[in-house]
Amino acid sequence: MFASLIIRSATTRDRPQSRAAIIDLQDHERRLHATRMPGEQIADAYLDWMLEQVQVEGLCLVAEGDGEFCGFVAGWVENSDAIAETPDSQRFGYISDIWVMPPFRGHGIATRLLQEIELRLRRTGVTRVRINVLAANASARAAYERAGFAVYEIQYEKP
Repeated sequence: MFASLIIRSATTRDRPQSRAAIIDLQDHERRLHATRMPGEQIADAYLDWMLEQVQVEGLCLVAEGDGEFCGFVAGWVENSDAIAETPDSQRFGYISDIWVMPPFRGHGIATRLLQEIELRLRRTGVTRVRINVLAANASARAAYERAGFAVYEIQYEKP
């Protein structure tokens, strides 16, 4: 599909495309679960929050094919004080968001983004990387499993 696909660190010039991706992602998840707000309504605040989170032991990466924005992934190191968990489980890489724009799906871009962020998070010394997904998001779950992730916990909800 592309002569070249690169995964690189996001820059300020990626903000408009990242914002559009956040809207797309949020609206997609909103179709899957009624608890999600409309993408346009939260995009700026969410993008600001996400970029703030990656400032300390984190990163936001962009997939770019032939100079065109294809998607992004963001994550950072989390530290917990979960009494019931082993010490190596209390400091982990957390992938907060990943999105591939619809025209570029089916070409392994999500897998490449996941591989690269995992590699970079592991360089911080974490031994585990985690990612959350809506239960109804079958395509995301399949992509995560193809990338080597396995179910860790399942959260139930009763409205």
